[in-house]
Amino acid sequence: MFKYITCFLTILLLQFTIGCSSNKNEKNNHLYNEIGGQEGIESLVNAFIKRIPTDKEILPYFAKSSVKHFKEGFINHLCVMVSGPCQYNGDTMIDIHTGMNITERDFNRVVELLIQAMEDEGISYQTQNKLLFKLAGLRDQVIKI
Repeated sequence: MFKYITCFLTILLLQFTIGCSSNKNEKNNHLYNEIGGQEGIESLVNAFIKRIPTDKEILPYFAKSSVKHFKEGFINHLCVMVSGPCQYNGDTMIDIHTGMNITERDFNRVVELLIQAMEDEGISYQTQNKLLFKLAGLRDQVIKI
């Protein structure tokens, strides 16, 4: 009888463990799904890039950049930040932004442009806040004055 109880408990524990790990994966990429997956990230990045040429404060930082290279890197970086199925193999945020003398004001302006792009894409405020929270951790790697 004890053997059967042990076997039953082992099966329950195994099912619980498998269930928890699949729920964990769902939770990890929940933000990725909220944004609309790969298609949503690409649309968001396109909406953000469209705003850059019209912003006199931020445009100089992108004047010598390859739009294609920036777009690909930003898409991959965002995908990783929201636990999507991507790998970012580009330079670190420190490497990218060192020497650019980005001020807090400039950083905040880029965040405003990103918020406007998220609004253009119909991303909910709750999802916007989740993404901004994740990106806020990079602030000290970007502002280096």
